[in-house]
Amino acid sequence: MKKQILMAGAALAVLAALPASAQGAASQEGGTATGAATAPEEATEPNAGDIVVTAQKRSERLQDVPVAISVVSGDALAARGSVNLEGAQYLVPTLNFRKSGTAINQSLFLRGVGTSTFSIAGEPSISTVVDGVVYSRAGEAFSDLIDIDRIEVLRGPQGTLFGKNTSAGVINIVTKRPGKDLGGFVEGGYYFGNGNEYRVRGALDLPVTSDVALRVTGFYGNYDGNIRNQAYGNRRVNGYEHYGARAMLVANLASNFTATIIADYRESKDDCCAEVIGTTPTGAVGSAGAFAATVLPPAQGDRTRFINQDLITRTTEKSWGVSGQFDWELGNQTVTYIGSYREYDNTEIRDGDWLSQAYSGLNQLHDFGPQVSNTITQELRLTSPADQFFSYVLGAFYSRAETTRTFTRNDIVCNSAPVGTPCSTVPALTTRPTGTAVFGSVFKNFALFGQGTLNFTDRFRGIVGIRYTTDQLDVFHSRNTTLAGPGIQPSFGPFTGKTTNDNWSGKAGVQYDLLPQSTSYATYARGYKGPAFNIFYNLTATGTNVIEPETADSYEIGLKNTLFGGKLVVNIAGYYAKYNNFQANNPDEVAGVLVTRFTNAGRISTRGVELDMLFQPARDMTFSGGLAYTDARVDQFRVPTNGVVTGVVPSGTPLGYAPKWKGSLGADYRVRTGGPVDVALGAQGSYQSSQLSQLDASAAVRAATTIKAYGLVDLSAGLVDSEDRYRVTFQVKNLFDQSFAAAITSGGPGGSYRYIIPRDADRYYGVTARVNF
Repeated sequence: MKKQILMAGAALAVLAALPASAQGAASQEGGTATGAATAPEEATEPNAGDIVVTAQKRSERLQDVPVAISVVSGDALAARGSVNLEGAQYLVPTLNFRKSGTAINQSLFLRGVGTSTFSIAGEPSISTVVDGVVYSRAGEAFSDLIDIDRIEVLRGPQGTLFGKNTSAGVINIVTKRPGKDLGGFVEGGYYFGNGNEYRVRGALDLPVTSDVALRVTGFYGNYDGNIRNQAYGNRRVNGYEHYGARAMLVANLASNFTATIIADYRESKDDCCAEVIGTTPTGAVGSAGAFAATVLPPAQGDRTRFINQDLITRTTEKSWGVSGQFDWELGNQTVTYIGSYREYDNTEIRDGDWLSQAYSGLNQLHDFGPQVSNTITQELRLTSPADQFFSYVLGAFYSRAETTRTFTRNDIVCNSAPVGTPCSTVPALTTRPTGTAVFGSVFKNFALFGQGTLNFTDRFRGIVGIRYTTDQLDVFHSRNTTLAGPGIQPSFGPFTGKTTNDNWSGKAGVQYDLLPQSTSYATYARGYKGPAFNIFYNLTATGTNVIEPETADSYEIGLKNTLFGGKLVVNIAGYYAKYNNFQANNPDEVAGVLVTRFTNAGRISTRGVELDMLFQPARDMTFSGGLAYTDARVDQFRVPTNGVVTGVVPSGTPLGYAPKWKGSLGADYRVRTGGPVDVALGAQGSYQSSQLSQLDASAAVRAATTIKAYGLVDLSAGLVDSEDRYRVTFQVKNLFDQSFAAAITSGGPGGSYRYIIPRDADRYYGVTARVNF
């Protein structure tokens, strides 16, 4: 208890914003030019109130935007050692992350709302946008964050300006743009203490001509993992190997015409994420559960760090994409076109029995599921000047996302007595059920959108927005089962399905400047997410129904304050949102194996208050933090079509991954010694209350799958060249060695529970070195 109080005291609130090095207006989606050779300390430090964002498709001061936004700079992510959005959850008040066995099954949550599904024909409630390009697949959003300038986290529906899947919010990622001078950086890192990790990154700015600049970035990372597998001689697993490159070319082809071309390529090989068995299997003497307890590593809850699995759960991914943005200033209007093509391939290999071999009463279940996908997006916008009575952004958006998966499940089953007899010793009594399914989806989306501001006076403004969306979803499925068995249904299909839907959504609100340094706003937004199907491996005829679109009615009020000449920013937002036809996974059992069935669960609501703070009392000192209270819960879930009410989640049940309280506090200070080397000090603390991992009708299951409250504290100290040419930083992550689970799920052997343990659940250390040139 004393330890928890100490950690909680070190982590009071959430990092809303660090000074993003994005100042000045720019027509590009990516913001302003920020050269890698120029470290933040070398430039003139902006005031806290001068942060510029592109959340409304134009460059604006964060404090002038009537939306609840958290801005995390790329430097803040790097200081924490974060390589993807999983690390950003500790820096943003209402952002939460559901970790899963593979990237395609991971999910983001904002204000307690998100989409968690195994269906290939369901889309996320939170849209991820990178340099103006909408990522259609959730898995792509969890790739490495490379050369990031800032991340803008917009809460609540944002459909009048962004892609269609924004019923809960948008993650708007902006990368760094080419600098005007030849330069770059090289950075290397080594982390140790719970497995060894190596990272190398670098960027090079190449001014081709006075009007053309190129920036090239490359990266490599390797981590051997935080879990040991006894079946492989205690080999470490849950690690990764990632590498890739990215290039951005910016060409000012005329005084009023700019072209930005971006290309990226990435590969990853993760032996992640194996689930540990965190509770002891139960059962009478001689039962399968009792035997499983003798062959599994000792269960220690969220401190379990060993598995005993004969198949290493792993994922390989390959993704690449190209995009072009063209900005043309016509008089006082700006026409913007963004086109993109992306491919994202993922292969999942999974041990679904969590044992070292098949036994009598405990069958083997192994999965192999390669998936390929491609996405085309097109967007056209017209942006007016901001300084006129009616300023506006009008646009059209089109996307087509196609995905195909080939999924094979292999069982080994034997039923000889006694329970626990290895199936390999009784081949005559052993069967090998197997089946392969091929299934896929094609999403087509077209939308017309617009949002405007009515500047009634210098202090009073009206906000209006509207969006028309049309969706078409085509799906197919066919399963060829050689022999049915646990987790393998008989052959099915071929099945094809199609659904279409039109929707009008919008936004309205008012904004009033109470004082020159304080603005208030109140808005209403209608959010929308298109129809879906529950297309997964074990699909049967009873599950081919259309999942209706999800809609949200969101109300928000806010107050943004810039005080003490811009040194202190304090932003407060309160909200209430109600979701109808909420698309969610409900636990179910199919062929004796626990699955989650994607469906229209019913009605939910979320309400809360958010506080964001940034304080810069001096050039070299920054404090950042915030606090979020979230009350997200079930209002009324539907009774299943079979009428079985025992599967209904009770009204009032908290939603998954929605802690009531969450916050963090960060501090950075640079000691100017007057000599050749300065000292940089940093501290970051975060805390969140308990949260539900599995939304289930059973109170006992909900209690067993509740992730306990935890707090994390990170410290750093570094030596920095006075001219910012080099830097060496030492880090301690999870100073108090606070263990926690990222996910807890039922369905393990003998009624046990499966835990996913993240790397941050153990204390570890790191050293990074960077050279700017």
